[in-house]
Amino acid sequence: MGGFSAIELSVFYALFTSVAEEMGTVLQRSAFSPNIKERRDFSCALFDGQGQLLAQAAHIPVHLGALPDTVAEVRQAFELRPGDVVITNDPYRGGTHLPDITLIKPVFVKNALSFFLAVRAHHADVGGKHPGSMSLARHIEEEGLLIPPTKLFAEGKFNHEFWENFLSKVRGREEREGDLRAQLAALERGEVRLVELIARYGLTELQNRGKELQAYSEHYMREIIKEIPPGRYFFEDYLDDDGLNTNRIAIRVRIESLGEEVVVDFRDSAPQLETSLNAVRSVTRATVFYVFLCLSGGLIPPNQGALRPLKILTEPGTVVDAVYPAPVAGGNVETSQRIVDALLGALAQALPERIPAASCGSMNNIAFGGLFQGREFAYYETIGGGMGGRPGAPGLSGIHTHMTNTLNTPIEALEQGLPVVVERYALRERSGGRGKFRGGDGLIRRFRFTSPATVSLLAERRRLAPYGLFGGEPGKRGQNVYFDRYGRKHILPGKVTLEVAAGEVIEIRTPGGGGYGK
Repeated sequence: MGGFSAIELSVFYALFTSVAEEMGTVLQRSAFSPNIKERRDFSCALFDGQGQLLAQAAHIPVHLGALPDTVAEVRQAFELRPGDVVITNDPYRGGTHLPDITLIKPVFVKNALSFFLAVRAHHADVGGKHPGSMSLARHIEEEGLLIPPTKLFAEGKFNHEFWENFLSKVRGREEREGDLRAQLAALERGEVRLVELIARYGLTELQNRGKELQAYSEHYMREIIKEIPPGRYFFEDYLDDDGLNTNRIAIRVRIESLGEEVVVDFRDSAPQLETSLNAVRSVTRATVFYVFLCLSGGLIPPNQGALRPLKILTEPGTVVDAVYPAPVAGGNVETSQRIVDALLGALAQALPERIPAASCGSMNNIAFGGLFQGREFAYYETIGGGMGGRPGAPGLSGIHTHMTNTLNTPIEALEQGLPVVVERYALRERSGGRGKFRGGDGLIRRFRFTSPATVSLLAERRRLAPYGLFGGEPGKRGQNVYFDRYGRKHILPGKVTLEVAAGEVIEIRTPGGGGYGK
């Protein structure tokens, strides 16, 4: 593999990755919102001067796999100069959904554009119809403020007009501003560490090591693909519904193994929807990247080289390649999970000894907000579920799986500043599917509101259960429950927005994973 030893490459892989990891540490410690500070719903990455992914921290798969598209759009949109910082959340230009705001900073060495630093974080509100910006919508503008690639700093000059306009349109201005400043602090720290590496090793050597790392990842991704027997493998799975009717929505994938390359074809998937379950192409691309990296067991450094042997085919205007003005809030969090299930279902035919049963299949999103103690607030979190049973081991219980890699919000942090009490947080026993290797159990999280609030739920696997593999049983479907002020129980749909009064309760019961084997 070129002129560098494996040990040398490992050292530089760790050095590049440490830049992104330290950016993440600064962001987490500086952020205001629980979603970023506690749940760590953010991602950081380093790119070379051509916008090729060089290294990423172990953050959120759906963020990181889409970031190369974002950087490519920024490079195309501007002639970048020292002191620039670009901000965007445009899902049709490399983004994921509107709450994921990305800041990108080009790094120049002797006036030559040499690297990019990127940080993406999920903000608890970006405007729109409902608090949390994660409810069903019919148009992207109902989901919040869309930010095309915009210079937040132009040669060091701060864009006050954009800043004030954005903050005037979101809920919880102080929290939003604090989180954005934390992202800027992360970029500053990343640049400091990168400049130190350049001073220590020299720009030319860093660039050469980066290219060699990408070549290494490409080589080993091709080796992984060679292990897939030649042929075509088809699978389809379904979203429960679009939130308006009960029709299930098909995600269809055909994987064709071509020796050292693979074609992943989603073009027969359902047309894009009226509501927010649409995924943009960058999300679909991130999902494919994640699944094939998983085949390596973590042995392939995740960079641009690992993407090169993967040919991804989508049809614009479908649920996996939505176009403007399709709403996309749920595509990032829910449809991405179903794309994983479809990919794993196809690969299970080729590599049955390596592929797990379906996991929870939903991020079980809850967002709520309103007025509390004279101020406007918005809150958002995802809730874990059961992992699918695996060859040789049961699935884990109560865990975030696949395209989410976040934590839970500690109850103490949640209750400290918000009008809510978490009355129960427990494993949902026996919700994992039975099998030789049982699926993991889901969770139960019960919120009692102490002040009126608007609550939005966006969840899947409420109608269609996570599948088992090779004789394993499906995991138990999830359930959303509402207890009104009189204690009456109401089963809610998977996607719903409702007004709750003080004393009323929302309980989310998340799906278990499918079982593996008889």
